[in-house]
Amino acid sequence: MTAFDPATHRMVAEQRWFEDFALGERFPLPSRTMTEAIFLAFQAASGDNHPVHYDVEYCRRHGMPGLLAHGYQVAIQTAAGAGIFPHLVEDSLKAFLEQSSRFLAPVFAQDTLYPCLTVDELSPNRTTGVVGLASTVHNQKGELVLEGRHRYLLRKRPA
Repeated sequence: MTAFDPATHRMVAEQRWFEDFALGERFPLPSRTMTEAIFLAFQAASGDNHPVHYDVEYCRRHGMPGLLAHGYQVAIQTAAGAGIFPHLVEDSLKAFLEQSSRFLAPVFAQDTLYPCLTVDELSPNRTTGVVGLASTVHNQKGELVLEGRHRYLLRKRPA
């Protein structure tokens, strides 16, 4: 019997480096229905106590069908760690450089969100490169509710 080596316990067999990525490559993330439990957990973590995020009657009085998701609650649906991307770059990742988001439509409790990351930038340096990922979130109606970007600094393949 072979000894167990924790270094070989990986989600993906082969690691990828900067030069292994292609423009247009997609990394879909798991869909998620925004339940009231998720709203409660986000409120507890963020400390945001505005009633638009936890008082359904307040929302209805203001013309909304239900609880309104906080923008950051929608943005975190694009966290790369929810998908395969960070598992592919465990050996090559140097830094998460930046993230930006634009909120295009409201998200309410019980909406189902479909996030995706798509390679839209490959900027090589001498020993590293920047991989830019366009982030999108669509709802169950097919509406784009968020668009943004992530940028990661990756090492190039060792010689």
